[in-house]
Amino acid sequence: MKASQFLISTLKEAPADAEVVSHQLMLRAGMIKKLGAGIYTLMPLGLRVVQKVMVIVREEMNRAGAVELCMPVIQPAELWQQTGRFDKMGAELLRIKDRHAHDFVVQPTSEEVITDIARQEIRSYKQLPKNFYQIQTKFRDERRPRFGLMRAREFIMKDAYSFDRDAATAKASYQLMSKTYRQIFDRFGLTYRAVEADSGAIGGDLSEEFQVVAATGEDAIVYCPGSTYAANMEKAEALAPAGSRPPATQEMVKTATPDQSTCADVAEFLGVSVQRTVKSLVLATDTLNEHGAVTHTKIWLLLLRGDHEMNEVKVRKLPGLSAFRFASTAEISETFGSPPGYLGPLLERRVHTLADREVMVMSDWICGANEEGYHLTGVNWHRDLQEPEQVADLRNVVAGDASPDGKGVLAIERGIEVGHVFYLGTKYSQAMNATFLDQNGKPQWMEMGCYGIGITRLPAAAIEQNHDDRGIIWPDSLAPFTVVLCPINADRSPAVKESSGQLYAQLMFAHVNVILDDRCERPGVMFADWELIGIPHRITLGERTLKAGEVEYQHRRDTAPSLVSFCNVVPFLLSKLKCL
Repeated sequence: MKASQFLISTLKEAPADAEVVSHQLMLRAGMIKKLGAGIYTLMPLGLRVVQKVMVIVREEMNRAGAVELCMPVIQPAELWQQTGRFDKMGAELLRIKDRHAHDFVVQPTSEEVITDIARQEIRSYKQLPKNFYQIQTKFRDERRPRFGLMRAREFIMKDAYSFDRDAATAKASYQLMSKTYRQIFDRFGLTYRAVEADSGAIGGDLSEEFQVVAATGEDAIVYCPGSTYAANMEKAEALAPAGSRPPATQEMVKTATPDQSTCADVAEFLGVSVQRTVKSLVLATDTLNEHGAVTHTKIWLLLLRGDHEMNEVKVRKLPGLSAFRFASTAEISETFGSPPGYLGPLLERRVHTLADREVMVMSDWICGANEEGYHLTGVNWHRDLQEPEQVADLRNVVAGDASPDGKGVLAIERGIEVGHVFYLGTKYSQAMNATFLDQNGKPQWMEMGCYGIGITRLPAAAIEQNHDDRGIIWPDSLAPFTVVLCPINADRSPAVKESSGQLYAQLMFAHVNVILDDRCERPGVMFADWELIGIPHRITLGERTLKAGEVEYQHRRDTAPSLVSFCNVVPFLLSKLKCL
């Protein structure tokens, strides 16, 4: 490809609404163009990157025996009504009507449609296992689309769905996809982690997220440097502390703490570590009647060490708390007789109390006195209050916690989720009566798995991990062009023009993904454009170096160019590209 035939439309500055690096650089490099909130046109450079992602994904999915199809973006609502998701999914599901007033949805995912296909096409156990996948446009009506392709409303996703005869073979299909995903992400050339993920309301233990490691990532990745353990923050278990609770050494005292309403403020005011404080979180669960009206509200008190944070996913898995909400100020005042900030478990009125494991090994701790401006110091279990009804893992882990596999301590880094593999079981096959006849001629529900990769999200994640103050740094596998040729003053030097044309032809013949910058721009403009765009390998051809039989080579990460013989530059590049 020649630059004069292509579209190079770089910007010196990013629009003001571009918040993260990937959004800024993709706009500046001319890879995407905003059409509406969360809706972007993939410009020629951006499309080439996305197409490279698709090629790798498609090759590895086909190698794993998956079968590609393409399901409609617009889907009949009746399928979604069969699973209940038409009503349950909320505002993210874009619902539309056609001219006949029939309900449709714009697909955010395709479990219903693929299950409908399976129940029509798969009759016998002899046809199983099957894995169908598509690379297709999706739409989720995000309340606040942001970060460019990282959180767009319209996006491209690879979604796959496996069908098996029983749980054992379904888990084998899951493991095959888990292995395939590792092969896919290895080929992208990005630093990533496969982490255990929470399975949510569906249940089960088989769920993994694939996270591209990036300091700007929204997700916290928990891992053990001394082992293979890795999980997302929602899944990572905080082990029960080793050892027993120390004996009490202080008397419980009601202590004035005026205007000190947080654990950190109280600890500083009293001159102690925040780890000696206990925070009280008040939750509520409502019982509804058949008309949706609240008939009863149950108040729950959760106790955490002052420096720890509640893990909502873990709490929602506890009996009775799946639909919890945070209690209102009025509910807190009525139950505790005190405003938030001064709450504690020493109450005349009994509430349902849960404590984190860490709190149960504390002694001489500090908590609210249920009176504004006061806290209790020197609080101890048994002596001052009964143990709670339930003790559980309620918190987010922190760096330095013991690893659940017993092989060291945990570390935390940031990541961007770009893939997810999930064992579904029979959730959708039961809802849609997708059955097959087993070896005994009896109908059985199909066991399912689902597997997604964010095709358009992945380039943004790659940029978040690979950039500098000059622009993008693509790995070879994702770059829109792998090599750029920059002839200096080709419009005034026949030798430069001839040599650059000769080298371009040789690289094209060798099937190298090369672009020749024949725009006759100044060197500074050329170099700035290609550094912004992120082309990994650059060859500069100038009259002076060519007279010496040489050209300049510079990798995008190099600080300075190196000289290479013009006669040897093609094999040199092929060795760099690992094509030999």
